Amino acid sequence: MERPASTGMDRGVFYIALAVSLLFVACGVLFTDTLAAVTGAVLGWIIGSLGWVFILTSFGFLAFAVYLAFSRFGSVRLGADDERPEFRTSSWVAMMFSAGMGIGLMFFGVAEPITHMSAPPHGLARPESEGAAQLAMEYSYFHWAFHPWAIYAVLGLALAYFTFRKGMPNLISTAFYPILGDRVYGPAGKTIDILAIFATLFGSATSLGLGALQINGGLNYLFESVPNATWVAVLIIALLTLAFIVSAVSGVHRGIQWLSNTNMVLAVLLLFFLFVVGPTVFILNTFVESLGGYLAALIPMSFRTAAFGDAEFLSSWTIFYWAWWISWAPFVGTFIARISRGRTIREFVVGVILVPSVVSFVWFAILGGAAINLQLTGAANIVGAVGEGSEIALFATLNEFPLAWLTSGIAIVLVALFFISGADAASVVMGMLSCRGSLHPRASIVVIWGGLMGAAAAVLLWIGGSDSLSGLQTASILSAAPFVLIMVGLCWSVLKSLRAEHPAAPAAAPEPDRAASRRTGAPAPQRMSADNPHDPGR
Repeated sequence: MERPASTGMDRGVFYIALAVSLLFVACGVLFTDTLAAVTGAVLGWIIGSLGWVFILTSFGFLAFAVYLAFSRFGSVRLGADDERPEFRTSSWVAMMFSAGMGIGLMFFGVAEPITHMSAPPHGLARPESEGAAQLAMEYSYFHWAFHPWAIYAVLGLALAYFTFRKGMPNLISTAFYPILGDRVYGPAGKTIDILAIFATLFGSATSLGLGALQINGGLNYLFESVPNATWVAVLIIALLTLAFIVSAVSGVHRGIQWLSNTNMVLAVLLLFFLFVVGPTVFILNTFVESLGGYLAALIPMSFRTAAFGDAEFLSSWTIFYWAWWISWAPFVGTFIARISRGRTIREFVVGVILVPSVVSFVWFAILGGAAINLQLTGAANIVGAVGEGSEIALFATLNEFPLAWLTSGIAIVLVALFFISGADAASVVMGMLSCRGSLHPRASIVVIWGGLMGAAAAVLLWIGGSDSLSGLQTASILSAAPFVLIMVGLCWSVLKSLRAEHPAAPAAAPEPDRAASRRTGAPAPQRMSADNPHDPGR
């Protein structure tokens, strides 16, 4: 595999992706109703006709990642055989987690369990009962643990393997070299990279929109003078976009790493405080019982479709999540690959899937568990707060515990920092995809993509109108639909290359059947070896 000499801007990829992205933003500003109608119609068709594809492939990615980790390929290092990890494990986990789901966990940490508790998935429990509470936690784990991180792991592993072990550009297209050959440097490869940019742009814009909504909701909850309105959320996006552009141009080792470590410290402090002052025993019981229920029901939940299930729940939650994670995969996968040089495949898969999943379990057990306890005991009406807006669910919960003004302020800061660090990483990734996989893309290109990502987030909020979340969900699913096929091809490409590099050991030759030779009178066959002068292989 030959790496192209030039790592400058790929004009074809950059200008085509930029033109189409600008066209979308312009249509959102000038023809808001028309764009909303068209995207809504396409979304309905995708969910109705292709929902099963997202469900089946998401489990397939999990199975594939586990297979690679525990197969003979697990000891393959993502780099030279004597290479060691570039980042400390603590920083590696912090950056991976901040880029992967920080804003989403802040937004849905309380909102999702409470929503499922009030309207149990597939009608499997009585609303607002203890059974509904347990089911709510199990589905929250299901949506945020093994499946999403397996999606990230598959794409990140492919890029890290081909970039650091095979010397290829850090591009999704070049990971298809075993299948496409030199065509990865032509129109076929450029198309893959353009689709990756689109998925990154709109998947990340969805996250930024959620973050802006929650910051706006938190400010309104703390300060009634701040209106909870779309225009305020758009203004928040504009301000934080400027912040993450400054962070992005400072580079991975400075801006992103510092922000990620700060995020983790604040998040741990918030969780620890709520764990101590909240219903500690209930949280521990919730963690243990929900984890067991999730593991026991993992296979049935993974294959539940609209054929005999709740189609509305699947489209609003499970399929939305699987599409969201797939749309995030180019961004998070590329970023994880960038920071994972020197790790083995087994270490990579276990680290990327298991560690963040455990964090998600703890996160939902503490935040969701505290909110569910308030609802079950009648201490607060968190279900009613979620009904007013999912973005205020966390603040309504924190308000029931000591130092609510401080913890709510920390939560707002956390969302802002997750916003900056996630968008920071996404803009750098889009810069890499536009610059032939350069690990250090031009600052000007990073700035352009960062600004456009903020603009796309603002447009998606505007399209959604009063139900801003629907516009964000639509963008995620639409951008993920074509990329799911690329993910499937990527699995085939990685497996093909690994098998070529590490072929299976040949089966041992069977022992000569000397007893049969004595019965027939034929001479016993001789074992071929280097010491046998009659060995035809000598």
